Amino acid sequence: MVPTATPPRPQTAARSRKDTRLHLVPVRQKDAKEFVTVWHRHHKPPPGAVFTLGAADQNGILRAVAIVGRPVARHFDDGHTLEVTRSATDGVRNANSLLYGAAWRAAKALGYTRLITYTQEGETGASLRAAGWTVIAQRRPRPGWSCSSRPRTAQGTDNVARTLWEAPPIDAT
Repeated sequence: MVPTATPPRPQTAARSRKDTRLHLVPVRQKDAKEFVTVWHRHHKPPPGAVFTLGAADQNGILRAVAIVGRPVARHFDDGHTLEVTRSATDGVRNANSLLYGAAWRAAKALGYTRLITYTQEGETGASLRAAGWTVIAQRRPRPGWSCSSRPRTAQGTDNVARTLWEAPPIDAT
């Protein structure tokens, strides 16, 4: 079943009811980016993706998405590694854990041997730990991405420390 349109932002906390049953659904890149635009707390959608996936509730309403693409850091862009560049949810419980696990299974099925992602300072990473991911590095805050040879405007995520996570090794799952 293809999920229905992204629900409007709710006005109450009723969106995270415990009786919600989630299942994985295919999501077009365009629709995943629209979902991120509405629901992600601090980032715009990434420019591209290798694949996208979603979680819908029992009524077929899209409740969360993950966008998986080439690693942002060129050091990790080795042809064997992918990065979950965005994960967004409307607040429904366990959606991110479901998507992180599914993203790793899909990446392995495509022949990739490593999947990484980042969280920002202040984010617990509970959904990543629940999906079996581990912390592999702490990154100090960057003053920004602008330099004289490539000037860029400041982003809301400059000067924020990040944690680098990695999916479980292939032989562990």
